[in-house]
Amino acid sequence: MADKKISFVIPCYRSSKTIGGVINEIDETMKGMAGYDYDITLINDGSPDDTWDALQKIAAGRNDNRVLGINLAKNFGQHAALMAGLNAADGDYVICLDDDGQTPANEADKLIAALEAGADVAYARYSHKKHNLFRNFGTAMNEWMASVMLGKPRDLYVSSYFAARRFVVDEMIKYTSSYPYVIGLVLRTTRNIVNVDVTHRAREVGTSGYTFSKLMALWINGFTAFSVKPLRIATATGTIFAILGFIYGIYTIIKKFVLPDVPVGFSALMSAVMFIGGMLMLMLGMIGEYLGRLYISQNNNPQYVIRETTRDEK
Repeated sequence: MADKKISFVIPCYRSSKTIGGVINEIDETMKGMAGYDYDITLINDGSPDDTWDALQKIAAGRNDNRVLGINLAKNFGQHAALMAGLNAADGDYVICLDDDGQTPANEADKLIAALEAGADVAYARYSHKKHNLFRNFGTAMNEWMASVMLGKPRDLYVSSYFAARRFVVDEMIKYTSSYPYVIGLVLRTTRNIVNVDVTHRAREVGTSGYTFSKLMALWINGFTAFSVKPLRIATATGTIFAILGFIYGIYTIIKKFVLPDVPVGFSALMSAVMFIGGMLMLMLGMIGEYLGRLYISQNNNPQYVIRETTRDEK
């Protein structure tokens, strides 16, 4: 019986000093996993440092053709880079992990064991994350958004370290819209998802590539690409304010008849107008966000553009 194949997919950004260690750890881990073959796809997501040079050296320094480096034309974001890697991966199982060594490659066997036990997708769960306060806040917001907007089970922890079966990946890469969001693609494919407890390491080199603006863009992408709940919330909010406005109008009329000498408060009126006007602008902006994304997707804006790979000259 032929060995099953595991494809490792790793988006890379400012990781020239860490990615070599991750690759070495994968190699050592796979030596102890009998019955499995593997390959590794590394995606340079427009990194401004010498990450692409490091990926080229790693690929050139091997004689087993297991490592493929993909250089994107610019920074498209982690989820787009993952889609590039998923499209290149051909393993029976696909494992996605980070480039900084914080996700333990030497515990990949736990994720594979969960798939072998019957799960379609296995997400790593950390008892204690070694991120800073800002990143932990971002993770908490992402968890909340996925639960409320995408219907993620509240007891399911999602992370950047996960393993998926081949059919799940095949379904995910059918998505060709301009705004991929990986957990949304997973949840729309299957609900047979489990958590596996692994260790989360402290970052030894560099800092996270996620800034506040990137996290905001990720959240907006998540709830506009795979959910219409924000529009329904806007409709419900508008209805509530319309009812409150009607009730307040009745109250004002009655007050004028009962207390004719009491002036109607101009400041209160202006506050109400400003608040309701702000809510209307927010809702219009939300609708505009959906329309803008639809327009961009209809123009076939690519998820990513590959400039070159490490196999182009071979």
